[in-house]
Amino acid sequence: MAEYATLIFEIKNNVGHITFNRPDAANGINLELAREFSDAIRRCDENPHVRAVLLSGNGKLFCAGGDLKTFAAQDPSELPTYLREVTHFLHGAISTFAHMSSPVIAAVHGSAAGAGFSMACACDFVFAGESAKFTMAYTRAGLTPDGSATYFLPRILGYRRTLELALTNPILTAQQARDLAIVTQVVPDSELLARARAFAEELAGGPTLAFGGVKRLLLDSSNNTLETQMALETDWISQMARTKDGREGITAFVEKRAPKFNGE
Repeated sequence: MAEYATLIFEIKNNVGHITFNRPDAANGINLELAREFSDAIRRCDENPHVRAVLLSGNGKLFCAGGDLKTFAAQDPSELPTYLREVTHFLHGAISTFAHMSSPVIAAVHGSAAGAGFSMACACDFVFAGESAKFTMAYTRAGLTPDGSATYFLPRILGYRRTLELALTNPILTAQQARDLAIVTQVVPDSELLARARAFAEELAGGPTLAFGGVKRLLLDSSNNTLETQMALETDWISQMARTKDGREGITAFVEKRAPKFNGE
């Protein structure tokens, strides 16, 4: 197992669990965390035993976004290059988990702000503790969003509501985020990690390749015509019929029993 300075990474019960581990810096994203996060996500994607991924934060909150203190410490002439490096690794990680077959679940406590908010929007499922808060916060610091927020959030909320969140930076409660479909489930704070992990383990026992097919179909759907999208659906369902899980699912249905999927 890889050792990281800014993350805790473990694989258990087919779940790759990545914990942001800069609690003294509000789990803020600096170059080192972005690089290590990209590496950990790549390891999850390349490991056939990882069939779900769980993201969480150590300390008082999930992730406060970019580490502005580190940004401020850069020479002004070097800061643009530094931010390009940070986003290179952060965006690589998000692109990987958006396209990987394994579902990605975020367990958000405390707050998710800036890139922490963006990462939550990019995840497939978001569990939030009942006291959690969500805010974009970028324009408050004179910056624009990163971390895929301008891609995923308009697909969740629409253009006008996304613009409102990005320009006015309201602080959303967990329930408000749930009402906007940013959050999947709101759970008691004391149960957050256990509930999110149990859900991740449940998904890890599912038809992983079919999950990946669904994710890719939905990502492609915004840019395709009806006919193109249906052609992709034909391709994907035909591919799934060749998989062990596809055959097992059909057989189990006919035999009136619960399927036993192995991710193949």
